[in-house]
Parts: sequence; structure tokens; C-alpha cells
Amino acid sequence: MDFTNLRQNYKDLLSYLDEDGYDQGYIRCIKGNINWILENEGGKTWNSYTDIYIDRLSSSSFRSEGYKKKLMRAYGAIKQFDLYGKYPNRRNHYSLARRRAYYQLIPEFKELIDFYEQADRQRGIKKQTLRVNASAAASLLLAMQRKGLNNLSSISEKDVLSYFLDSEGHLSKSSSKKKLAAVFKAGIDWKPNECRRLLAYLPPFRSQRKNIKLLMPTEIEAVHSVLDDEASGLSLRDKAIVKLMFFTGLRACDIAGMKLSSIDWETEEIHISQQKTGVLLVLPLTATIGNSIYDYVVSERPGNRESHLFLSAVYPYYPVSVDALWHIAAKTYKAADLRQGKGDRRGTHLFRHHAATAFLSNGVPRPVISQTLGHASPHSLEPYLHADLVHLKACALSIEAFPVDEGVFCL
Repeated sequence: MDFTNLRQNYKDLLSYLDEDGYDQGYIRCIKGNINWILENEGGKTWNSYTDIYIDRLSSSSFRSEGYKKKLMRAYGAIKQFDLYGKYPNRRNHYSLARRRAYYQLIPEFKELIDFYEQADRQRGIKKQTLRVNASAAASLLLAMQRKGLNNLSSISEKDVLSYFLDSEGHLSKSSSKKKLAAVFKAGIDWKPNECRRLLAYLPPFRSQRKNIKLLMPTEIEAVHSVLDDEASGLSLRDKAIVKLMFFTGLRACDIAGMKLSSIDWETEEIHISQQKTGVLLVLPLTATIGNSIYDYVVSERPGNRESHLFLSAVYPYYPVSVDALWHIAAKTYKAADLRQGKGDRRGTHLFRHHAATAFLSNGVPRPVISQTLGHASPHSLEPYLHADLVHLKACALSIEAFPVDEGVFCL
């Protein structure tokens, strides 16, 4: 291994950690292990940072699980800096450990997933879709591997079906079938007989209509009120985020990924590259949303060098995560005294559903709604049609011609 880059630039890493307020013990750990690498590289035949970690662990008198975890994270951070130029951050702990099912697979099973990813990447399939499908296939193949099946030819229909059965013997994991089918279909060009057979083994699932969870009119009014209430306990940031979700239907991941440059104040537009589809989305910056974002940026947002629009409320002010947006939504429901029962749905998608059904009930053309919501396919809008009560009521047939006892309609 060549440690020229590490030798020349490791002081930049240490300075960054010190300036960003990292614990001095963590900094000493990073510094000490870098020094150990540079002092011992001449007499070693390391091929990877995993080799270095194992060698370092064997030369240490400490063997506790806590020490191993600390050392692994330190070498993970050094590796990311040395090989990829990435600095540590408190949101993601770089580690040498690979816990994904893929890394536990035997070579033939890995080859199938590698072939799928390469084939579908050439077809233009989005990175997130590739990752989700590959993960589903890796989970199935790992389950087969743990049953002692070490090649595709040895997997039987009974083995595949057992993967989809729950503890009571009922078919489950219906969402996995489509993902697995994508992998096996691509694999037909690699191993035709095996992949066609595995594709046929995937169990049939009854198609189900997706139920759209809705905000009721009284709930909508309550959300409106709490967003305009200065005593609601919601911060300016929280209100700006909820208004974006409530009035535009933007996905939580896209709001979390917004940059300061996403807001074009001159043209009064919002520009977003959607994380799910990669498609550029341009939305009007309405006065309600624009004023709320402006108030947050001017009066509350920390003035640091971070380019993301929405930042955490505490030091070191990293960009908000998708999980944080869920908690902001839950905080909003609590402030409005809504959906506080056990099992009540109160996530960010409720706001997206509200926006979709509101657009439909107000007669907005379907192509415009699909474009606004960032749907890659117009069929994605179909589940919302079943929740469009305004237009569904217009389709109702009269029952005047049918004799019905008056008591039927009494409460």
C-alpha cells in the first residue's frame, strides 16, 4: 500500500477534527494510529486497511469489544480520508465493518448481484432502485446460503417458498417479489436456466389496493392554525419544513437535501434534483412558503459554511436528516393535538398525501400533479384517485328509484 497521501496530508485531518470540536481523546486515537501506520509500513505487507486493523489489534494488549469497536471506527475514518478524501462527520461513523448481506455471500451469489447491477445501470435504472433490488436479492440468497445451498442450481422451489412464509405459514414479504424478479430477469442473460427457474419459483401474491391515509378537514384546519401560531412551540425551521411538505407534497428526502441555492428569490422558484428519480423539479415559491423560509434563514439559521438549507438546531449544525423530518412532523401533530393515540400514523407522508388529494379535488390536471409531486410514472397517481372524495361523490348513482325504509338512514 502507498501511504504518500496520508503522510503528506494527515495534519489536515487532525486540524479539521480539532476545529470541528471533536473530543481530544478521539483525535489522539486517530493521530496515534496514523503514526503507527507510518512507522510500521516499511516492514509490513498490508493489502488493505482491514489488514492494518487486524495487525494493530494483534499487537495491542487490549481485547475488549469496546476497544475493538473504537479501533475499527478510527481505521475506518483514516481509510476514508486517505483513499477518498472524506472527512469524518458525527452523523455517519465510518467503519471497516461490512454488515450488508452482500458481503457475506459466496462468489456465485455475489456474481448474480454484480451482473444485475451492471446490466440495469446500463439501462439507466436509478442508483437507489439498484441498491434496494440488490439488497432484497442478497437477503434471499444469504438465507439460501445459511440453509447449506452453495449454488443457484441447488435452490429448490420449496427453499424459495420457505423464505416467503411467516411463522404461521402465510405468504409474506410481497414487496420483495418485484425486487427479486428484477434481479432474476437480468440474470437470465448470465445464467439462463437457473435464473428462469428461480423467477418461476417466486410465489404469486394477490394485488392489493393501496390505502391512502388522509388528513381530515378538521385536522387540516388544526395544522393551519398551529403553523400560524407563534406560541405553538414550533421553531421557524420546523414551520418552514412543514409548510413545504404540506403545500407542495415534496418528499422528506428532497427537503432534507435542499441547498441554499435551491431557492431562487429573483424568479420566485424552488429548484430541486429529486433524490428518488434524479429528475430536476421546479416549483413556484409561494408567498406563504417563501416568507417562512426567509424568516428562518434571517432570524434562526446558524450562519456557518454549510450549503444545505435546513440545519440541526444544535452544534455542530449538520444538515437535517430524513429521520429528523419525521420527528418535526410528529411534533407538529402534537402541537395541534392530533393523532396522539397508539398506532396513529403521523409521519411526513401524510402531508404528501394531503397535497395530492387537495390538488385532485381542486381540479388540477393529473399531469401537472404528477409533475409537481415528482412522480416518474403517471400511474403513481392512481392510488390517490380512490381518495378523491370530491369527484367520487359526483359519480355516485341516485337511489331515488329504489324503495328504502326511512330507518336505514337513521343514526
